[in-house]
Amino acid sequence: MFTIEKNDPLCQARTGWLKTGHIEAETPIFMPVGTQATVKTLTPEDLYQIGASIILSNTYHLYLRPGEKLIKHAGGLHRFMNWERGLLTDSGGFQVFSLSAMRRISDEGAEFRSHIDGSSHFLTPEKVMQIQMDLGSDIAMCFDECAPYPCNYEEARQAVERTTLWAKRCREAHHSDSQVLFGIVQGNVFPELRLKSAEDLMALDFPGYAIGGLSVGESKQEMYHVMQNMDGLLPRERPRYLMGVGAPEDLLEGMRCGVDMFDCVLPTRLARHGSAYTRGGRITVRNREYAEDFLPLDADCGCMVCQGFSRAYLRHLIKAGEMLAHRLLTYHNVYFLVNLMKEARETIRQGRYMEFYHSFLAGYQI
Repeated sequence: MFTIEKNDPLCQARTGWLKTGHIEAETPIFMPVGTQATVKTLTPEDLYQIGASIILSNTYHLYLRPGEKLIKHAGGLHRFMNWERGLLTDSGGFQVFSLSAMRRISDEGAEFRSHIDGSSHFLTPEKVMQIQMDLGSDIAMCFDECAPYPCNYEEARQAVERTTLWAKRCREAHHSDSQVLFGIVQGNVFPELRLKSAEDLMALDFPGYAIGGLSVGESKQEMYHVMQNMDGLLPRERPRYLMGVGAPEDLLEGMRCGVDMFDCVLPTRLARHGSAYTRGGRITVRNREYAEDFLPLDADCGCMVCQGFSRAYLRHLIKAGEMLAHRLLTYHNVYFLVNLMKEARETIRQGRYMEFYHSFLAGYQI
């Protein structure tokens, strides 16, 4: 399923290939998020043009609406959303965690109320596996418990224990020949808990491992410290997936630490708020300073937005409330991250990733 092509000589960055189901993707890879079976405002053809190989959909949201049985009846998620490339479904663990007051967690599973209509639901590891098998994604994720930040050591330890317990049950319940299952390492910012979680999951021999529970409020320094430690804990011959992290500087740091897969809602969320990525840093196009700026979003970007539209025009669309603004900004932001990864892969092959890493960050205003 996963082969390493090239290791950078100066850090842990590596290029490789991930092949399973509908997936034939070069790594490291950024996976746009299509929470409800769509990357907001973009069509599958847009994503093909951008070069996206895998997109992520959300088990929790699709379970609540339209329901996994309807999607299975439609022929699976690929056919339902007319997407011919790779699909990864997360387990819904993070979404249940984020409900806070609306949920109750025990070793058996998670009881929660729908954010849509207030109806009561109970998810177990076995049910989460069945939902993802019905969806028919190429990669499924174990049901896990994400401890909040900040939390004390005991709270984080209990989340690790429950994540391991649920991972064992997920492993036993998962029986799809066309879908692979990844384990999720938890442990918050406590190194010894990250070690324990990784060891527990490696004993279950998953085909891939995710790093969960980051980008939930901790500082970048804390997040980077966990990422750096994970390289020595996880097997290098298996793909590593850093969940929910997608700012350009974080992608570069993750690759430096040997991470292969990333996803994040940031490119679509920023677009809805009138912001765009550029080589010089993030800009907020809706601001007054761009009203008469006839330059493209990023002069070095090859996307169709930068080739055809100015900052002034995009600002006009935003101020006029036109939906095209969200579509064009989303297209550019997703393109920017997908192609940042493409550029990084080439520098790893050439043995000069750290040169690229320092050069990009020197010009990127965080």
